[in-house]
Amino acid sequence: MGFEELLDQVGGFGPFQLRNMVLMALPRILLPLNFLLPVFLAAVPSHHCALPGTPVNVSHQDLWLEAHLPRETDGTFSSCFRFAHPRTLLNTTLGREAQSSGKLEGRVSTIPCSQGWEYDNSEFSSTIATEWDLVCEHRGLNKVTSTLFFVGVLVGAVVFGYLSDRFGRRWLLLVAYVSSLLLGLASVASVNYVMFTITRTFTGLALAGFTVIMLPLELEWLDTEHRIVAGVLSSMFWSGGVTLLALVGYLIRDWRWLLLTVTLPSVLGIISIWWVPESARWLLTQGRVQEAQSYLLRCARLNGRPVGQDSLSMETLSKVAATEQVVRRPSYLDLFRTPRLRHVSLCCMVVWFGVNFSYYGLTLDLSGLGLTVYQTQLLFAAVELPSKLLVYLSLRYAGRRPTEVGMLVGTALTFGVRLLVPSETKSRQTALAVIGKAFSEAAFTTAYLFTSELYPTVLRQTGIGLTSLAGRLGGSLAPLAALLDGVWLSLPNIAYGGIALLAACNALLLPETRQAQLPETIQDVERTRLGSNLQSSCLMLQSNWDYKRQSLYPPSAWSCLPIPPHWAPAGWAEGMW
Repeated sequence: MGFEELLDQVGGFGPFQLRNMVLMALPRILLPLNFLLPVFLAAVPSHHCALPGTPVNVSHQDLWLEAHLPRETDGTFSSCFRFAHPRTLLNTTLGREAQSSGKLEGRVSTIPCSQGWEYDNSEFSSTIATEWDLVCEHRGLNKVTSTLFFVGVLVGAVVFGYLSDRFGRRWLLLVAYVSSLLLGLASVASVNYVMFTITRTFTGLALAGFTVIMLPLELEWLDTEHRIVAGVLSSMFWSGGVTLLALVGYLIRDWRWLLLTVTLPSVLGIISIWWVPESARWLLTQGRVQEAQSYLLRCARLNGRPVGQDSLSMETLSKVAATEQVVRRPSYLDLFRTPRLRHVSLCCMVVWFGVNFSYYGLTLDLSGLGLTVYQTQLLFAAVELPSKLLVYLSLRYAGRRPTEVGMLVGTALTFGVRLLVPSETKSRQTALAVIGKAFSEAAFTTAYLFTSELYPTVLRQTGIGLTSLAGRLGGSLAPLAALLDGVWLSLPNIAYGGIALLAACNALLLPETRQAQLPETIQDVERTRLGSNLQSSCLMLQSNWDYKRQSLYPPSAWSCLPIPPHWAPAGWAEGMW
């Protein structure tokens, strides 16, 4: 008997699973609130050089700016330069201040802003860009805050993925809640740019725990039939978080109060841990049979299944645990020891890099669309609902691999078409951005479900941690790629679209998991995803072997694959060779 049979007895989809999905809704909402927060937190409003002596009279201010500030090619005042000497303006009433102080009227030499900047506060009362003057020559520092935040997420994905496979999903989720709360409060209290950057980096590390824990914690309690429905429904909470961010950002215009608002809900998460169940699959792989029995009985009771301790006796569960128990602690090296698992890991890393790179490249850059940042964010949130419905239908009838490939190709095409549309046509640029957002969101949703089904239970958290690492690397580089417009205006879109297309090509190399049971051990991955000829020869060898003596790998994997000798059970070498 395997865990899937146990799950059939206690109920693979019912009130227990629905309650679990609701409990996981909070971290799904918190993630977009923090990941997309730079849209408001680091927004750069219109600005120009601070000019001492600016007239109070509004009717004279434009003439004063005309005398002191050069204009850009689009007719707006320069944000980063001023005239070295004010120009002489004819027929003005500004007095001597607007004269050129003995300089020639035609002189047009400019200098950088030396006395700070004046910002337009009509849209934002305060952002980190206005507080610490992260504009002009310091523009890159504004992007660095987002990059370092995702670097923290990158590191955290590795740390939490490894630790949750060793110590369990539930308690590491509590650690993520507590640490994200404390570090978020520290970010709110930042007194300078360096302190803010450091605390936000570690906040990203803490939030990474949500990304690698919540989906497996749901998935490992679900049967095969309902994984697609549950995965798409759960992803709707992310869309809710995106919509909520647009509303909260509109109502709260000061960055400190905004950051505090998205941080405090972690308190509710800490309280909710009391009702979050540990993964019974994981408990059995660790040999913790009594704890697994307790959670399975609780699941059966909530789902209304007439299952008693006799049906889930310690003896029965011990037999299941014996076939699934991990002989040694998981490590990231285990993801590369066997050919099929190595193939899956490498392809998934490229896919996740491309998904994150294109998604955040599009989502964090809302400039040039002709709408306010609030309107654009709300429009991006609205398009996620039809995107989820498209994912559900495609996953159900086409499969995981065609869906992932199609969505990534769609994302790449929208970036390509944007290169051909003039930047002056704001409506077309906005329409393409919204279509690209729908495709990239669909690719993101599919990647989570697809990856979780590719890895075995004993390494699922570790595998998702590794692929999340690659994904967050893409997310951390996405803001910096936007700076490539200084080299060539079209270069960022070429980079985002090209990487998305590369990810689509790698997704083609992954095996399909539609209507497949979740693999429990590495042996399941190596045995069920081998080529037909190799698989047949391996199974012939396996039939002559006592199945009870295999642990983490089956004899078929050792005989046909380059497994290190120390991974084989005692007597294998002598008996086989």
